[in-house]
Amino acid sequence: MSNPPLLDPLLEFFQSVSRTSFSLAVRYALLAGIVSLLAYRIFYRRWKHRKVVRKLPAGSEIRREMIYSASSMLIFAAVGVLTIVLAKEGWTQIYFKRGEYPVAWFWGSVVCAIVIHDTWFYWSHRLMHHRKLFRYFHRVHHLSHNPSPWAAYAFDPAEALVQALIFPLVLVIMPMHPAAFGIFMLWQIIHNILGHTGFEIYPRWLMDSWLGKILNTPTNHAMHHEKLRGNYGLYFNVWDRLMKTNHAEYEKRFREVTGRTKE
Repeated sequence: MSNPPLLDPLLEFFQSVSRTSFSLAVRYALLAGIVSLLAYRIFYRRWKHRKVVRKLPAGSEIRREMIYSASSMLIFAAVGVLTIVLAKEGWTQIYFKRGEYPVAWFWGSVVCAIVIHDTWFYWSHRLMHHRKLFRYFHRVHHLSHNPSPWAAYAFDPAEALVQALIFPLVLVIMPMHPAAFGIFMLWQIIHNILGHTGFEIYPRWLMDSWLGKILNTPTNHAMHHEKLRGNYGLYFNVWDRLMKTNHAEYEKRFREVTGRTKE
């Protein structure tokens, strides 16, 4: 006996979501796990002077971050599968033959995707801090006042959906090869995990150079989790500087953290 007409597509959708979420979860667990192992176990004594918030996150907080990250994987996977459906229907500009666009555009599209995502994140993030939206979209993420690498995707379901929309958004507005999109996705997850690790990775001279006015730092995001306001950027510090939403003490805090000596 055959399935009803709508059942097969639904079953295929849920199977695809299941496979994709498993793949995302494995990648996330490997990257966050490796960073956690290096920062909090193997090299902790050597790196602890670079910990922005000196105390360690509680085990209960890390477990909560893992649980909410797992739920985010499901939402990311669902949006990813729907994006593939859109691509098959011709609603995106994804292309599969490298020769369709110059090699320069392959790498240029990665850069453009990063800039688009940074802009999307800043404004959606800032909007979710509005008092009427915060409890529905962003409260869970801010339960982590001293985040660990596992906080990178620890979102409310509504926020996970907002952040996942970058997948179809990028592919709808510009041509992109799947490999270029994969590089962009790898960049964003590594940057997100490092940004939530709580250890400052940049040298002290950064803040006195032009790069310090452009790049974001783990100190910047750690302060966002501490104070719940300001420092809304992701990859770059450009929007925060333009909109004057950096914490007044940000540069001072960065210099204090990077000026510490090993104990």
